Amino acid sequence: MGPHSTGGAAAHRPTALLVLEDGYALRGRAYGATGRTVGEIVFNTAMTGYQETLTDPSYHRQIVVMTAPHIGNTGVNDEDPESERIWVAGFVVRDPARRASSWRSRRELEDELVHCGIVGACELDTRALTRHLRQAGAMRAGIFSGEALPAGAEDPSGPAQTAIDICLEAVRAAPAMSGQALAAEVTTERGYVVEPSGRHAGAQPVAVVAAVDLGIKARTPWQLAERGARVHILPQSTTLPEILALHPDGVFFSNGPGDPGAAHAEVELLRGILDAGIPFFGICLGNQILGRALGYGTYKLDYGHRGVNQPVLDRATGRVEITAHNHGFAVDAPIDEPSLAPYGNGRYGRVEVSHLGLNDGVVEGLRALDLPAFSVQYHPEAAAGPHDGEHLFDRFIHLMLDHREHPAGPLQDGPQPASLQGDS
Repeated sequence: MGPHSTGGAAAHRPTALLVLEDGYALRGRAYGATGRTVGEIVFNTAMTGYQETLTDPSYHRQIVVMTAPHIGNTGVNDEDPESERIWVAGFVVRDPARRASSWRSRRELEDELVHCGIVGACELDTRALTRHLRQAGAMRAGIFSGEALPAGAEDPSGPAQTAIDICLEAVRAAPAMSGQALAAEVTTERGYVVEPSGRHAGAQPVAVVAAVDLGIKARTPWQLAERGARVHILPQSTTLPEILALHPDGVFFSNGPGDPGAAHAEVELLRGILDAGIPFFGICLGNQILGRALGYGTYKLDYGHRGVNQPVLDRATGRVEITAHNHGFAVDAPIDEPSLAPYGNGRYGRVEVSHLGLNDGVVEGLRALDLPAFSVQYHPEAAAGPHDGEHLFDRFIHLMLDHREHPAGPLQDGPQPASLQGDS
C-alpha cells in the first residue's frame, strides 16, 4: 500500500503499529507518511546529524530507530543531505520536535518525510526497543498505519493478537539483509566528475581518483577535492578497462548497503585493481570488499554499529579516535599479528588489522603491507562529525603521490615468492 500524508505535525496522529519478526510489537503514533513499510530494523545512537543519516544510501531497506529521544528540532536544510533523496525504509523516534528552531532550517523534518513518502512511528518506547534489538539482534520489522493498519490495532489496552499476526506475516515475507547485493540499487546512473576545490580550485589536480559509487556520500568526494584531487565518481557496474582508461592515481570504493558476501562483481573488480598495483582506499563496504578480495571472510554483526560516538584504536599510533559508524557486517581477519592474505596462495602478501573497535574488538581497518592498499570500516568523511578520521584522506593522497614517484608495477600471475610472503 502506498504511503500518504498525515497532514503534518499539527494534525491528529493516527495509531501506528511496529512489529518485529520475532513477534515483539509496540503501539505508537504515525510520524511522517502513513501506510506500510518493511525492512531490517536497526538503531542509531547519534544525537546529531539525523538529516545525514536519512540521506545515507547505506540505510537502503532499513528502518532506523533513533536512540536520542528528541528528533527534528533543527529541521531540514538544503546543504546537509548526503545524497539526492532519503534512503531509509522507515524512521522511528520517541519525541518529534513540535517545530524547527535552527536558523539554517528550510523545512520541517516531518513535512520532508511526508513529501518523500517515508513511513514512520513516534511516541513509543525507543529505549525498550533498542534494548530488545541489542539482546535479540537486528531483524526484519514493519511499520503499519493509516489504511495499512489492521482492525484491532487501535485497542487502547493493546493491539489485538490477530492484528499483530497480520502484520507479522507481511514482515516475515520481506527478504532478510543477509545475502542481499544492494549496491546496484543505490549507485549513480552515470558517472560524473568533482573537480579540485577550496584552495585548489581552478588548479591542476594533484591526483586523479576513480571512485566506485556503492552508495557514496556527498562528503566523500568533497574531502578528496578539498585536497586537490579530481574525483571521477563511477557507477557500480564500471569495469576494470573503464577504470584503467582514466589512468587514475588511485581507486576508491565507497560505503554502501547490503551483504558484502553477495558483492561478487565488486570483489573481482577490486582484485583486478590490486593486480594492476593501483593504490586503493576503501570505506565501510569498501573495507569489507577489500577483506573479501584478500581472501578473508565477512560475517553479520548481531546488531551492528550505527552512530557518531564509536571509539576506535589506531594501532599504528595508539591513538583512540571517536568515529562515525554505519555497518551491520564486519571482516573476519586475525587481529593479533599480520597474516598472509589467503587468496591466491598469498599473492597479495601480508595484511595487518590497522584499527580495532574498542567496544567489541571488531576489525575496523585493514592495511596491506606489500601492496598500496588500505581501508577502514568507519566513516572518516562524516559530515555531522566527529572528524577524528579525516587525516585518512591525507594518507590516501600521500599514498598516491608516493606510488607515482616509486611505482611498484603490476603483480605477476601466480603465487607471490616466499621473499614477499614474509611472516604469516
